[in-house]
Amino acid sequence: MNTRSYRALTVAALVAIATGFTFAMSVPPERTQREFAKIMFVHVPSAWLAFVAFAVTMIGGAIWLIKKTPIWDRVAASSAEVGVFYTALALLTGLIWGYPVWGTFWDWSDARMMSTAIMFFVYVGYLALRRSIPDPETRARRSAILGIVAFVQVPLVYFSVSLFRTLHQGPTVVRPDAPIDPEFLRALMINLGAFTVVYVAFMAWRTRLARLEDELEETEAIADFELAGSGITAPELEEVPGDV
Repeated sequence: MNTRSYRALTVAALVAIATGFTFAMSVPPERTQREFAKIMFVHVPSAWLAFVAFAVTMIGGAIWLIKKTPIWDRVAASSAEVGVFYTALALLTGLIWGYPVWGTFWDWSDARMMSTAIMFFVYVGYLALRRSIPDPETRARRSAILGIVAFVQVPLVYFSVSLFRTLHQGPTVVRPDAPIDPEFLRALMINLGAFTVVYVAFMAWRTRLARLEDELEETEAIADFELAGSGITAPELEEVPGDV
């Protein structure tokens, strides 16, 4: 992709977010939660895109283990970063939404809250692992393994509301008899699409930055090698005079 393509993708993301916001604000207040219900137009897409991002991290890591191609390690790492951002956004909007609806910002006994928080910290650990390993191949291999293993949390987070009866309600959108107003559903789907465009834009820019970081790391490694070798010089042998 050239610079113009990156800029066009950025503009598309901004337009998508503006469109999603417009549709979200045009929805009438919900009967019981009033305006607070509109937080779902950020909260739900953020959670879904976090799942998507971590799935891409798992897939990228698996392909790297097979092909050892650097691009897939960059994709996996970049998607993990974006996934952590979306997870943090889902947690934050959940706190804001929870207080007026449930009367509390956080419930330690809620399965969805706790499993999402654990998932967030595991992937923060994934990013920390990458920063702690200087060797590119070792870093990519260990990160790939962790990215694959860590993905088991995604279905656990999703099905937590079905496995445990806590504050969070069960699935609504995916049910055939989804008890959600059509206007809310339309605005939710539009915002889900908008957040997806933003994810693609984030990924494009972040993988590009990752490539530049890899090139800089390689250049510095070569420079360090040459600097270390410059201290080694060939011995100078003095001329021994012949016998007289």
